[in-house]
Amino acid sequence: MQEIIKSKIVPLPRADIDTDLIIPADFLTTTSKKGLGEHVFARLRIMEANFPFNLEKYHGARILVTKKNFGCGSSREHAAWALRDWGIEIVIAPSFADIFFNNAMKNGILPIVLEEKIVNEIFAAGDCEIEVNVAAQKVILPSGEVANFQIDPYRKECLLKGMDDLDYLVSRMAEIERFDKRHSKNMFFDTTVL
Repeated sequence: MQEIIKSKIVPLPRADIDTDLIIPADFLTTTSKKGLGEHVFARLRIMEANFPFNLEKYHGARILVTKKNFGCGSSREHAAWALRDWGIEIVIAPSFADIFFNNAMKNGILPIVLEEKIVNEIFAAGDCEIEVNVAAQKVILPSGEVANFQIDPYRKECLLKGMDDLDYLVSRMAEIERFDKRHSKNMFFDTTVL
């Protein structure tokens, strides 16, 4: 993920969007992250011709702005896969379901929690661009005002370096080996119980 992302937003002013709406169960037969983006919000896109993900003007946008409790419902990681494959790198909402929040982070999507009042201000600005400085943990709003957000330092490092949990461990291999050398001689294993 880039340190600074400036993008048009995809406005989705709905609360309680569950993972089944994000990616319907019909598309969960794959273990590949590729290609799921074309099915993101499939049911809503069929029912509503003007659904934002159908509109050409939002194609290429990297920031989704939505209402509270985004990603509720099941724990399907495919929801994060589908959003990321469509091109979404940041989701801004007043709140997220915990499992979706963690799945998003692990799949290169930054979920940003902002007050509902601020989210409503973004919607009121209409079609707009916003800038997110991931490193500084700041969102530059359409009005020019700045909103700060929180992010776990470990997750922030992983996002900025494009690493998943395993990549992070591998990047620390020298430290792990040093620790192992220092402490392995002090470990006692009772082999009689084996």
